[in-house]
Amino acid sequence: MNRTSVQAELPEELVSAARVFIAEGWARDLDELLADALRRYLESHSSQLTETFLRQDVEWGLYGRD
Repeated sequence: MNRTSVQAELPEELVSAARVFIAEGWARDLDELLADALRRYLESHSSQLTETFLRQDVEWGLYGRD
């Protein structure tokens, strides 16, 4: 799997909670935890995104936009 480095600013509370998860053995490191969290977020929201895009396409088809 190819990897890309990403820089992000996160609330300290989230980082602290993530460090606790890592210390408890739920993830190997912050990279693994963040990748898993992002993957789960995208999977759980993909149907919502698809529905939104379909609604926009239908609206454009019915009414058009300039």
